[in-house]
Amino acid sequence: MEDLNRRKFLSLMASGAVAAVMPSAGCHSKLSNGTNAAAKRPNIVLIVSDDQGYADASCYDHPHEVSTPNIDRLARQGVRLTNAYASAYVCAPTRAGLLTGRYQQRFGFYTGGDSRSGLPLSEVTLADLLKKQGYATAVIGKWHVGIQPDYRPLKRGFDEFYGFLGHGAHDYFKLQITNEHNSIYRNDKPINDTGYLTDNLAREAVSFIERHQKRPFFLYLPFNAVHWPLQALQKYIKRFNTGDENRDIYLAMLTSMDEAIGKVLDALKRTGADDNTLIIFFSDNGGARKNFANNGILRDYKQSVYEGGIRVPFIVRWPGKLPKGTVCDEPVISLDILPTICAAVGAKLPGDRVYDGKDMLPVLRRETKQPLHKALFFCDGSDQWAVREGKWKLLYRKGSLELYNLDIDISEKNNLASEQPNMLRQLKALYDQWRAQMREPISRPKKRTKKTKKNRSKQK
Repeated sequence: MEDLNRRKFLSLMASGAVAAVMPSAGCHSKLSNGTNAAAKRPNIVLIVSDDQGYADASCYDHPHEVSTPNIDRLARQGVRLTNAYASAYVCAPTRAGLLTGRYQQRFGFYTGGDSRSGLPLSEVTLADLLKKQGYATAVIGKWHVGIQPDYRPLKRGFDEFYGFLGHGAHDYFKLQITNEHNSIYRNDKPINDTGYLTDNLAREAVSFIERHQKRPFFLYLPFNAVHWPLQALQKYIKRFNTGDENRDIYLAMLTSMDEAIGKVLDALKRTGADDNTLIIFFSDNGGARKNFANNGILRDYKQSVYEGGIRVPFIVRWPGKLPKGTVCDEPVISLDILPTICAAVGAKLPGDRVYDGKDMLPVLRRETKQPLHKALFFCDGSDQWAVREGKWKLLYRKGSLELYNLDIDISEKNNLASEQPNMLRQLKALYDQWRAQMREPISRPKKRTKKTKKNRSKQK
């Protein structure tokens, strides 16, 4: 009998049936039956828009001129989050937190200027973790977390890179070799390219998907759209007539990005990877006033710790593993993306550091009613910070404290600081405790200078 059981077990091993029912260590997702455990790991597509307004996706409350059918497609097939935050009000710090799953302040990365110093080499990136799991990894788009050779994508866990290193803006039409941070790179070499940059990112993303059909892949697709400068293809600009030329160009840029996302979704479908791909989409910070973004009911814009500067569109889609067409109101933050992806693929987080992000999957599946975070924190290392705990939000700017009840005042119009002194003290103490754990900035914050209202626009 013992020999029979042994023979049966070996037979099952050979057929792959045992592998199909044995869970991966640390994996929190249910995997379907199959013959290759590695093949069951989901592909990962992480899409980041740049400076997109909270109301500039038509699956959210939006003005009539906004139409984003492919972003909407993600929302119909997945979970749309309404209380989702970027970890910073500007690009680079959010990306540093995104790639590490840690408050970027833990390693002194507070501002866009810190991208010149780069993401500290002591930090472990999401690509590092997935590469160890056998994933093919690529970043296609805006890097913005390090310019010097040791800080570039191919040294931070990525196998492939097409895009630019930084700093913030990039011309959408001038794609010739210029300098280190503005040239377009293929892997570690600058190249001369032509075309419209958003279209090129779609081209490269589709190519990566088509070339990696036989192994799990991680595609990190950080668009520079819809970041200033306002530059769009004339064929898209002609679709809009808002009465504001700049807003029309912005909407044309948004259309190009949405169509690029559609090309990625179509490539996943065409290659048969669609049903086994986890897609996460969000904006790196609130919509920017400079590029004529619309944040809807939210107060203020990028560069602010009001909701308009940090609350963002955020969608998670994973066929068969997450419910379709649902809405999640639980507060989450972009730091949660790394632990969520690691949970989905069965990768354990390193035990030698603090991870601030949390696995979102139980919340997205409605398997728990417990809050994902006790509190969320925001800090630019200089003159603005905020803390949100439940419905309450305390923020500091221009030398004063402001307190808001977001459940009844999402637009942050009624400052309750004088009416709720106990809550103010409680949140201030919570913030102070958090801030004491963070490092000082790796670069000295620059004093802000007043900018002119001129906004260079270009279209072809």
